[in-house]
Amino acid sequence: MAQNATIYKVELSVSDMDRHYYETHKLTVAKHPSETDERLMVRLLAFALNAHEHLELTKGLSTDDEPDIWQKSLSGEIDLWVTLGLPSEKIIRQSCNKAAQVIIYAYGGRTAEAWWDKVGSGLTRFDNLQVIRFAEPETVALAGLASRAMKLQVNIQDGEVMVSADDSMVYLTPVTWKGAA
Repeated sequence: MAQNATIYKVELSVSDMDRHYYETHKLTVAKHPSETDERLMVRLLAFALNAHEHLELTKGLSTDDEPDIWQKSLSGEIDLWVTLGLPSEKIIRQSCNKAAQVIIYAYGGRTAEAWWDKVGSGLTRFDNLQVIRFAEPETVALAGLASRAMKLQVNIQDGEVMVSADDSMVYLTPVTWKGAA
């Protein structure tokens, strides 16, 4: 019998000093049965890092032809395509052809490093692609903040990220493996 998604209610307050973006987003997030708390929290972090009034969480793991997060223009073009994890080079190529800007947030420690060693050199031709990595100890700590009803405060300054929930704080330093041209 198939398991159902778990619903999370999130109040995500973003203070992004680097982009001068200050807003609170009330999100209802469906966590796929195969999704870990770590991936869920990286998804929310990616949302905060790209927060915009038109940014949307998609169906994510439950569909193959959509990213985890996207932002569409008023005319329906995909302005931003955000993917989590370690996609294949084929998926990356297809994403770069569908969207004006593509960001991959890689996580997973040595597995992510091995993935980057394998695909990194083949991705230089995509000017609209960014690849950003989070260190495994940081994302594991971030997973510890997960709860069914969350009030998260995300502060971003000088490329550093602080995520707080209740009395807990996690600091993250995103590392750019590939910047957009």
